[in-house]
Amino acid sequence: MLGGQTQPTLPLPSFLICSCRFDLRDGDPSVSMDEAEERRLLVQGDGDHEPLLLPSQDASLYTGDGSVDIKGRPATRRATGNWRACFFILGTECCERLAYYGIATNLVTYLKIKLHQGNLEAARNVITWQGTCYLTTLVGAILADSYWGKYWTIAVFSSIYFIGLAGLTISASLPALQPPSCLGSVCPEPSLLQNGTFFLGLYMIALGTGGIKPCVSSFGADQFDDSDPTERVKQGSFFNWFYFCINVGALLSGTVIVWIQDNSGWVIGFAIPTVFMALAIASFFSASNMYRFQKPGGSPITRVCQVVVAAFRKWHIELPLDASLLYEVDGQNSAIEGSRKLEHTKNEYLNATKGMWIGGVHAKMYGPSSWWAAIISSTDAKGDFSANPWRLCTVTQVEELKILVRMFPVWATTIIFSAVFAQSSVFVEQGMVLDKRVGSFDIPPASLFTFNGISVMIWIAIYDRVLIPIARKFTGREKGFSELQRMGIGLVLSIVTMVSAALVELKRLEIARTEGLIHENVAVPMSILWQIPQYCFAGAAEVFTAIGQVEFFYGQAPDAMRSLCAALALVTVTVGSYLSSIILTLVSYLTTQGGDAGWIPDNLNEGHLDRFFWLMAGISFVNLLVYIGCAMRYKYKNV
Repeated sequence: MLGGQTQPTLPLPSFLICSCRFDLRDGDPSVSMDEAEERRLLVQGDGDHEPLLLPSQDASLYTGDGSVDIKGRPATRRATGNWRACFFILGTECCERLAYYGIATNLVTYLKIKLHQGNLEAARNVITWQGTCYLTTLVGAILADSYWGKYWTIAVFSSIYFIGLAGLTISASLPALQPPSCLGSVCPEPSLLQNGTFFLGLYMIALGTGGIKPCVSSFGADQFDDSDPTERVKQGSFFNWFYFCINVGALLSGTVIVWIQDNSGWVIGFAIPTVFMALAIASFFSASNMYRFQKPGGSPITRVCQVVVAAFRKWHIELPLDASLLYEVDGQNSAIEGSRKLEHTKNEYLNATKGMWIGGVHAKMYGPSSWWAAIISSTDAKGDFSANPWRLCTVTQVEELKILVRMFPVWATTIIFSAVFAQSSVFVEQGMVLDKRVGSFDIPPASLFTFNGISVMIWIAIYDRVLIPIARKFTGREKGFSELQRMGIGLVLSIVTMVSAALVELKRLEIARTEGLIHENVAVPMSILWQIPQYCFAGAAEVFTAIGQVEFFYGQAPDAMRSLCAALALVTVTVGSYLSSIILTLVSYLTTQGGDAGWIPDNLNEGHLDRFFWLMAGISFVNLLVYIGCAMRYKYKNV
């Protein structure tokens, strides 16, 4: 569309429709044209991604992002992708998250009751496992972007996931794989076999869920053609409803499954998540003919290394003042399969020669040094430009590395946000020493995650249907808020979450002192419902920061690195979990010096859990200030 009018259909020369293949640089004919080459000739886009049309066939029937169907043919808009395919992906995610949270939500309780672990050991094990679940996202992302593609990566790791769940169910069902029950205050330690069987199944789940997690969200987003304005808006909405489905699964786990585990036993409590994982696999495969597929573009790690090596080889060559002299292939598509060209960052390139700070990274280091990889030297000019990517890289390949560098400061500042949300097990332990009875009903502490899920679902609806239209009027942005603005709002709400938890704990300790319960490991007469605000604030923070983070890393990622960048966003959960575990360990060590009980003893009535929450709120506030500085300097990519 130009000036509100439809562009005229432009006929292509007849020689482009013949059954031969052409090198787009020099026009030499070679072997027979395959379907991928036919697709490139059929749909040629300009800078605004408007396709040129063949006189005999409307190219708008096909997607403009180079996606294909399950048989490798160009993907049609009507028969593939869009919401028709995403419904199955959302169903898959809902069932998979129900399975995951069916294990994760009440895991700390299982470790304490069945494996006889203390508060600190159980919390540390849960946090470490959760961190591993997100660390393994790098494995799935690299395999998806490099070799297997997202579809088959999801298929393989889903199977591993299911086996791990089945192993956990068997561990809970066989008496020989569980330690004997406690006799009074004496609790036998689990044997090596009992621990080994349980943790083997647990970490197979970590590998499975980590392998598929970066692929499901990006595979769902791939169902929308981001070269089409209408589908691009739907893509933004997809991330909101994707997270909505996550929390539907979490909500059911935090209520029904947690209640079953506490009241009907752990065997059925673990068997239900296993069944739902089987349903997730069935839902995913049932819509295979509807999906749009992006071909893997080769190893992103190799491409990054090629830029670094090529740059170091040419560090002595003088940089051209005209960036157009840098190497890039002709045509719309880049040399990387499945990836569009990226424009060089003009301002960054010019400012880099002056050694200025751009996007929080010293441009003199990451600006010219990376551009050296795209300089055509006299040696390159004598041979085939594309013969050795370890000597000469395209502008797009250089820009891939530069995008990763620009995203790094934003990535680093979201780690503290993840550390805050790793305190979920500490919230459960706080709930265990509150009055759990509401009327005649005994509320399991872990079931209060229900309010986190409800808060998320309410805020997603408010954000998608109310806040975005209002914000759009003021900002003029298609999505209302930028991803960075959205994430910043969530960081503020994460501070409010910790403050709320600290205030609840202050009141609880005051009641414990008043009732003379300081030295008794019992619940105090204060309703567990006082924890609801901190769970609700946490849910609101997730809607803004967690969803904004996923959308930011998908949207800013190079086309052939989207799974990897989605994994990098998820790895912040890993690093945040490990950081939280380190903080817990340090707090325990430093606050128990001189024989003191410490801030987080087994008897929380003797401790000062409130001080731990204040500490996390203070760290989060400093992190917010750093994030604002990084966000203000961030430069968005150009395609």
